[in-house]
Amino acid sequence: MKLAVIGGGGVRSMFLAKSIAQKAAGLEINEIVFMDKDEKKLGIYGLMAKTVAGKINPDMRFTLTLDATEAVKDADYVITTIREGGDDMRVRDERIALNMGLLGQETTGAAGFSFAMRSVDALAGYCELVKKNAKPGCKVFNFTNPAGVVSQTLRDMGYDFTYGICDAPSGMLHSFEKLYGAPEGSAKGELYGLNHLSYFSRITIDGRDVLDELIENDRAYEETDLRYFEKSLLRERKAILNEYLYYFYYREKAVENILRAEKTRGEQIAQINRQMTAELEKIDIENNFDSALAVFEHWYGERENNYMAAESGIKRQTKWAFDMFGKDDGGYAGVALKFMEIARGGKTYSMILCVPNEGAIEGLYDSDVVEVTCDITGNGAVPHRFGKVDEQNLELIRRVKIYERLASEAIREKSKTRAVEALTLHPLVASYSLATRLVDAYLEHNKEYTGGWK
Repeated sequence: MKLAVIGGGGVRSMFLAKSIAQKAAGLEINEIVFMDKDEKKLGIYGLMAKTVAGKINPDMRFTLTLDATEAVKDADYVITTIREGGDDMRVRDERIALNMGLLGQETTGAAGFSFAMRSVDALAGYCELVKKNAKPGCKVFNFTNPAGVVSQTLRDMGYDFTYGICDAPSGMLHSFEKLYGAPEGSAKGELYGLNHLSYFSRITIDGRDVLDELIENDRAYEETDLRYFEKSLLRERKAILNEYLYYFYYREKAVENILRAEKTRGEQIAQINRQMTAELEKIDIENNFDSALAVFEHWYGERENNYMAAESGIKRQTKWAFDMFGKDDGGYAGVALKFMEIARGGKTYSMILCVPNEGAIEGLYDSDVVEVTCDITGNGAVPHRFGKVDEQNLELIRRVKIYERLASEAIREKSKTRAVEALTLHPLVASYSLATRLVDAYLEHNKEYTGGWK
């Protein structure tokens, strides 16, 4: 089986390589190709990924390429994880919104629309290559943000072989396993909502429902991403919240904290990546991998400990290391690999994916892409039925979903009018005048990527 990764020169490529290499034998993956159009990054982070995979599974064929057609040729599965425009465009995406007093977070905030304007055309191009060159039935797993808008738009364009995937829900379940000292894989969750806007209505560990006691567990607010919320909010919502809901329930705090911070999250990552890349460029990675790994661990640890720090004022203090041979935690690539494992195994198991609603949540269209717990079979994903969900939770979900529908239409039709309508309805913008200014600014900012808008 062949697996292709589009965006294989990304900073997190080693995580993908580790996950794939550890599970390759069981999934019968004998060939993997990492493709990126950035030759320098592919030669650093792609090469580090190839080195890691070779140390774990020397029998697997691993190729680096700049040629997307060659990458997807005869592929069984494709993972897309791209950052069109690079870190510097993200920084400007976020600052444009912040300069108007709006949240500039690149997935839930207004900046996500700008990122999607660049991402969708590039991803659609790769999907066309998949249709023409990959094996029949090839599935594409998209990690590119903002996954909600991107997944909706790709499905609206007819690419029904695409699935939006995020490791935030599985990461939260893993954190609860650690909290309870429970084995990996013992935590299960019933989750409904949208990407980065979702609610766990039920969580079990070894079959025992623990949602209510988690909400009351003081340690959970210290040791997991419940740290961003007050206990009273979770009691009221009767659910465990995705950490990105912090931006909706604590909007003014997030904006105030970012404006007070020395750097935005995008600026932090851009600086870290620049410094890390500059140091790694000086190292002969193939012959001195340990030195390269030490540089990576230092800078990536900085990145991890600053996750949501600017927005929330809470900084992690964890020493970070890349454990090449340790058991894969099922994070970044593990979600896609779990799908492959279930689909090829002949039995039905559940996992969390971004898929068309198809009646899963009452009050949404069947064609709306939602993030929910699904049953995976050899034929695809069947979302669990949640029926009528909490009215207040649904109201927020519906408001953001209407934004995503309009954003999809705007990007597909290159319509400035639809873009303004979308951002006017976005709960973190909620202003026609600000939406108009944002769209004008983002069209100018993205003019090299978004020709033909009217």
